[in-house]
Amino acid sequence: MKVEIAIGELHRFELRDALLIYRENRSSFITWHTVEAQQQGPPTLGPAQLLTTAFIEDLAESLSGGAVAEILPENVLAKTDRMIAWWTPRRVRRMFFENAEGKAERLNGKVFPQPALVWRVAQRDLKIRALSDNKRPIATTKLAVAPFWNLSDDGRVCLGSMRCPETASVKSIGAWEQGFYESAFTHANVGRVTRHKGGHDALWAELAGKRGPFPADALIRLPQTLAEFIQGR
Repeated sequence: MKVEIAIGELHRFELRDALLIYRENRSSFITWHTVEAQQQGPPTLGPAQLLTTAFIEDLAESLSGGAVAEILPENVLAKTDRMIAWWTPRRVRRMFFENAEGKAERLNGKVFPQPALVWRVAQRDLKIRALSDNKRPIATTKLAVAPFWNLSDDGRVCLGSMRCPETASVKSIGAWEQGFYESAFTHANVGRVTRHKGGHDALWAELAGKRGPFPADALIRLPQTLAEFIQGR
């Protein structure tokens, strides 16, 4: 059995191996079989063999297309094939607000000081937390609620019409940040995102146009650590 498929260029794939999965309730095991071509009739399976670590690693490398190793810059905190986490120090960014009730309309398009942030992308799913201290966090660093609209309790960003990269790679970091800040903050997904006595609108109104540091005492601290956030807990 042969298959021809265009993936950038013409490849000729041949059926070489087969994996059979046996299940009983929640238990299962897998056998690996070579596939033997027949001059007449369909191919047949060879004897069952143990599924080795070497075979699994070779299969994973083949499926990834022989991914090239990436050099990790200092801002990257963790990286797997499908997930990347990084941090950004305090800085000033322009923000856009768009709300059906006209809330925060006077703030639209202005620049604001931002808290230090931790970003996590996994399978086009973006989550953000804030940092109380303006320094690279470690595994045990406690995080804080990122004080933005469009975020859920677990820090997940409601992407809406946000332009998102297709990958979770080092090269995609800038595009993820740009997509987040260039999309409009439209709605609150949780009750409170800041300790500021006036709430979200008052916090950003107070910061509009300023270049000074974001007030760390306005952040809602969490028991969640960086390690738990990166691990999706």
